[in-house]
Amino acid sequence: MVDFENVRAIDFHTHAEEACGCHADDGYDELQSTMAKYFGAPWQHPPTIDETAAHYREKNIAAVIFPVDAERETGYRRYDNYEVADACAKNSDILIPFASIDPAKGKLGAREARDLVENHGVQGFKFHPTMQGFYPNDRSAYVLYEAIAETGKPALFHTGQTGVGSGMPGGNGMRLKYSNPMYMDDLAVDFPDMPIILAHPSFPWQEEALSVAQHKPNVYIDLSGWSPKYFPKILIQYANRMLKKKMLFGSDWPMIAPEKWLDAFDQADFRDDVRPLILKENAMRLLGVAS
Repeated sequence: MVDFENVRAIDFHTHAEEACGCHADDGYDELQSTMAKYFGAPWQHPPTIDETAAHYREKNIAAVIFPVDAERETGYRRYDNYEVADACAKNSDILIPFASIDPAKGKLGAREARDLVENHGVQGFKFHPTMQGFYPNDRSAYVLYEAIAETGKPALFHTGQTGVGSGMPGGNGMRLKYSNPMYMDDLAVDFPDMPIILAHPSFPWQEEALSVAQHKPNVYIDLSGWSPKYFPKILIQYANRMLKKKMLFGSDWPMIAPEKWLDAFDQADFRDDVRPLILKENAMRLLGVAS
């Protein structure tokens, strides 16, 4: 169990990756090396869950970690949610497991979601509409959302442009349209008790994301994927005032190291009273561990 009172921060957005060579025939390794160049990350293949845990343990930062089930749309073999949960259980002092299920799995996915929460310690779910190739408000996804809502766990959605496929021919088949945060407004209406997290500054739809988060009580924003030095002014304004209890620290590890993000955060124009909320307190409340 994470010692939430004593960790420095909670990183709400990190990626679980398998050991090098697991995707030699499906193009995933090429995708990862291309993304590493895009973000300036210092590796050819991303770190494993155990390596991620060691890094975060050294930095005294807890981490929400998840795979992305985009196998149907991309052909990249999914990192099995049960394997991820087992690996996180061995590092439960620092890692908080989320799962990822393609909404196209329908009732099969709903059954998996319930089992992962009830029997395997999963604390939330990650969706990537651009990689998974679906509109978040498509009614075919609702059977999975209903199962997640029953558990009370949060659902985290990629929003805005993505580094996935950036610079590759055709963007590697990734369609940005699926990740407009305004689609999450429908989810917030239809599932008012399900916490919804809009991942990243949602370029080019930043104001849409802020609008949905301000209007719907169950919608939050994680600040991953960008260095805080590049945050739009309006995002910082809302984080300092109207949405100060809805903003979450996230790095997008392993593309951005948490210590690098935090160094830039120290220099950004956030109010002193807001910083603890973003770094840890909002996440603790969302995870149900606030004292």
